[in-house]
Amino acid sequence: MNDSSKPTRRDFVRQSSLLAGGLVASPLLSKANFFSGADDTIKIALIGCGGRGTGAAMQALLTKQNVKLVAMADAFRDRLDDCYKALNSDDLSDWSGVKGNVKNKIDVPEERKFTGFDGYLKAIPLADVVILTTPPGFRPIHFEEAVKQNKHIFMEKPVATDPAGIKRVLVAAEEAKKKKLNVVVGLQRHYQNSYKELYKRKDLIGDITSAQAWWNNDGVWVNPRKEGQTEMEYQMRNWYYFVWLCGDHIVEQHIHNIDVVNWFKNGYPVKAQGMGGREVRKGKEYGEIFDHHYVEFQYADGSILNSQCRHIKNTMSKVDELLIGTKGKIFCGNANIVDHRGNVLYQFDKKTENNPYQTEHDELFAAIAKGEYKFSDAENGAKSTMTAIFGRMATYSGQVLDWDKVLNSGLDLHPKTYDFAAAPPVLPGPDGFYKIATPGITKYA
Repeated sequence: MNDSSKPTRRDFVRQSSLLAGGLVASPLLSKANFFSGADDTIKIALIGCGGRGTGAAMQALLTKQNVKLVAMADAFRDRLDDCYKALNSDDLSDWSGVKGNVKNKIDVPEERKFTGFDGYLKAIPLADVVILTTPPGFRPIHFEEAVKQNKHIFMEKPVATDPAGIKRVLVAAEEAKKKKLNVVVGLQRHYQNSYKELYKRKDLIGDITSAQAWWNNDGVWVNPRKEGQTEMEYQMRNWYYFVWLCGDHIVEQHIHNIDVVNWFKNGYPVKAQGMGGREVRKGKEYGEIFDHHYVEFQYADGSILNSQCRHIKNTMSKVDELLIGTKGKIFCGNANIVDHRGNVLYQFDKKTENNPYQTEHDELFAAIAKGEYKFSDAENGAKSTMTAIFGRMATYSGQVLDWDKVLNSGLDLHPKTYDFAAAPPVLPGPDGFYKIATPGITKYA
């Protein structure tokens, strides 16, 4: 095939749109494309302009493809402005480790900067690729809209905070497959060289009979309440500490480790039971989430994942995974495989390690530029997110839970109305404290 007959990226967008429901839905016929400079420019909309959104946008703009950021949306104007300023920095070293800048790849005038809860509805139609990096509670509605609008998608993990949200993502994921829309989820270990090489050789340890996963560290930021904030704004600003927005830290962070075990097991747990609570992080500024979780997940073959995550200062810090099989063990942090006598069966050369955060964008945008349908991460992203939610519900309740019952429970933590004047789904008591889940009292089944 000569160059003139090769399918272009625009052909790929056109084909995806036709599959999605006819020419009327085609981005090529939309006025949103009036500002496209070159025919092969891949236009990006960023939805969620916090730290992770800034980093993801920067990684997208650092790819080798002809990309341009054309729209931005965030609930808060100050977050959008901070992100825009960072992306326009003369030197990106502090953010990306890469000297230089991406100023020439940013074309976001004032009229394409959108704020408020509905900003995503205005930004998504203007792009070919949508980056979804708001607090995870909003991921299901944003993902649904991006699929509806026939966009290729990068979305951060986790992809929901409750079973109802997971169901919505799974439905949209099937639609994305039908439309041949590339979807990459920010479970970046799937794009990390060491993990990929360990996965290729996992049969060296035989059948996986048990696993352990850790995300134990000091914790994260707190944004104190400010005078004049509505309760909705306060919770949005301090989103990490509210379950409807964050999912608790077992969902927001520990999903990475849980996902690795699911990946190597080629499956998802069927039962969960565990324990957790607030041992140290008890102040009202910590909202309603726990500071530690320990979950025993059981897979269909009877194998067990012992999962622990903790946010307590001055305690053991560990973020890692261990898989134990009939013939040996995989130490993910050490990037090696040993037999039960301690003999090294495989050692990854860490000199060949990559930056998986950059790689996931490099591969996504390369596929789009080539007109390839290559990535459909949403289903696994949803099911690994559901595993973490499953674990949270087990620690909150103290009960033995069943996967199917929890997934189909219909539990929906979200507000009826998204508005800064509206009441969020949880409110503080007269003393300023929020109700905390209590094992043995909190019920899910």
